[in-house]
Amino acid sequence: MKRIRTIIMGAAGRDFHNFNTFYRDNDQYEVVAFTATQIPNIEGRKYPAELAGKLYPNGIDIYPEDELPKLIKDLDVDEVVFAYSDVPHTYVMHKASQVNALGPDFFVMGTKRTQVKSTKPVVAVCAVRTGSGKSQTTRRVAQILMEMGYKVAAIRHPMPYGDLVKQKVQRFATYADLDKHECTIEEREEYEPHIDQGVIVYAGVDYEAILREAEKEVDIVIWDGGNNDFSFYATDLLIVVADPLRPGHEVNYYPGETNARMADVFVINKVDTANPDDVIAVRESLFAVNPTAQVIEAASPIYVDDPDAIRGKRVLVVEDGPTLTHGGMAFGAGYVAARRYGAAEIVDPRQFAVGSIVDTYKKYPGTGKILPAMGYGEQMVRDLEQTINNADVDIVVIGTPIDLNRIMKINKPTQRVRYALEEIGKPTLTDILQKKFGK
Repeated sequence: MKRIRTIIMGAAGRDFHNFNTFYRDNDQYEVVAFTATQIPNIEGRKYPAELAGKLYPNGIDIYPEDELPKLIKDLDVDEVVFAYSDVPHTYVMHKASQVNALGPDFFVMGTKRTQVKSTKPVVAVCAVRTGSGKSQTTRRVAQILMEMGYKVAAIRHPMPYGDLVKQKVQRFATYADLDKHECTIEEREEYEPHIDQGVIVYAGVDYEAILREAEKEVDIVIWDGGNNDFSFYATDLLIVVADPLRPGHEVNYYPGETNARMADVFVINKVDTANPDDVIAVRESLFAVNPTAQVIEAASPIYVDDPDAIRGKRVLVVEDGPTLTHGGMAFGAGYVAARRYGAAEIVDPRQFAVGSIVDTYKKYPGTGKILPAMGYGEQMVRDLEQTINNADVDIVVIGTPIDLNRIMKINKPTQRVRYALEEIGKPTLTDILQKKFGK
């Protein structure tokens, strides 16, 4: 029987997972290509034979997504699988229309064929949009479970931007592990805060293999979601974070709405900075698609070590990259801190940008007067460093989850912005976790 010739559209995350869990050893299908977008420097590589299984002794080529129409024709494709996240519903259907017009079927995969079952309880933290506050929510969940006496590990949504074979299963318990695995800024932003808290982090490419390693040393697994994707693991408790600074997005983005419909608990974050009417609108919107989920309201208050260092100064603000790019936010915690602590001027970084930072601004022109901390590889880190050092400012306010001074030399004073989740009112995450997992 002729194998079904398949292309998987992705961004080095969900696409590889869908392949590993459903297609890898499935002789009814032949995955003839991956396409890549969203993340720089993915295309032009191969999904390696060492990970692709016995049906793919030569591995699988990864192409830029803009070559999709040509690939469909040249490779005689029967179906195309959409496998990346944090995009508007209309975007997904434009891609479907493009593919269907060329002949192949188009579809997205759900939880039944892609979620791996664990031998340990799984708490998943996901979101309706990138930048909603998953990271601080995950850290809060980990803190509560450890205070309850459980040993936990956070398994982070994939960010495999290097050697995929070496990154099959990664474990991070110390800063030295970050250096050993040559982590990018994006990876460090997610892993360092967990390590600071005493939480082991797992990540990589093969998420069933990763899960089996984590299960050997923990009582409860925490899925630390990324890019508003849904969990790779079947969950015992699904916590979904929503953002009232972007009302309406909770039901207009894929697969954020999927998360909203599956949630056991909603955390409506940033209620201290959002318009109260928008908080109510998001609450009502979530209730309409999932009336049985419990709702927690929360804030992510910010602070810096020395507010006086910012007051009256000309400031360069550096923010978390993905939140500003495909997350679509024009500002983040660094911008809020600069305004709150009395900066005389927030200086537009575009005039100082070099290399890949220039390209980022061209691709995401909606970014505000802030510098996205793009660092998917060594050259991007160096471009970011040079852009910061070029800037004619008094001080740099770092709104990323890590201290950039650890990985680059900044030639001017800095203040780092920190933030943590704080629940407001009842129920709290402690209430919910105690009820579910209390000893």
